[in-house]
Amino acid sequence: MLRGGSLFAEKATRVLPPFLPRLSSSFSSPSPFNCFSYLPSGAPTASGNVVDEGLAFPVGSTPTPANPTLLQPGVVLYDGVCHLCHKGVRWVIRADRYRKIKFCCLQSQAAEPYLSICGLTREDVLRRFLFVEGPGLYYQASTAALKVASHLPLPYSALSSLLIVPAPLRDAVYDYIAKKRYNWFGKEDECIVLQEKEMLERFIDRDELLGKQS
Repeated sequence: MLRGGSLFAEKATRVLPPFLPRLSSSFSSPSPFNCFSYLPSGAPTASGNVVDEGLAFPVGSTPTPANPTLLQPGVVLYDGVCHLCHKGVRWVIRADRYRKIKFCCLQSQAAEPYLSICGLTREDVLRRFLFVEGPGLYYQASTAALKVASHLPLPYSALSSLLIVPAPLRDAVYDYIAKKRYNWFGKEDECIVLQEKEMLERFIDRDELLGKQS
């Protein structure tokens, strides 16, 4: 019986989307991220939804990478008016050729559900950016940056090996730079990505940002 259970867990692990962690005891307790719905692609749900890329969408809808109506995994929430932060986002987009990571400006209304479910405020994320990896998995500061790197192809994913450095040491450097970033790199009055609209297809708040300009 135990052997059969192990085989089931092994098979289930193989079909999980790449952005999800492997089966572990971390899913044995209820997660505040129950609004995420992961199912095999093409499978129907009890409510009559169909599934695309592991997420449930209403029947007849056309899911897009920038759909803010559902909480999505692999989302970076960052200070959209910060030049240093924008440079980091632009670097990730260029490196992420498999398009695993999505983005959301902290100043957008689309950021609110992610903040709420993580128990964070905008001020918290202004100090330390947020990466929502999946159900019950979110990170800030240097750990968030290295977790994002882990989803990128080689050689960029090798940066995640720096997770072995104690978080207090990593975050001390992160916090120092974060406090100085406006003085060193400057800021804008609105989200900088609006100056490079070709990047907006990777943003879950794309429609909201474009609506502010119209």
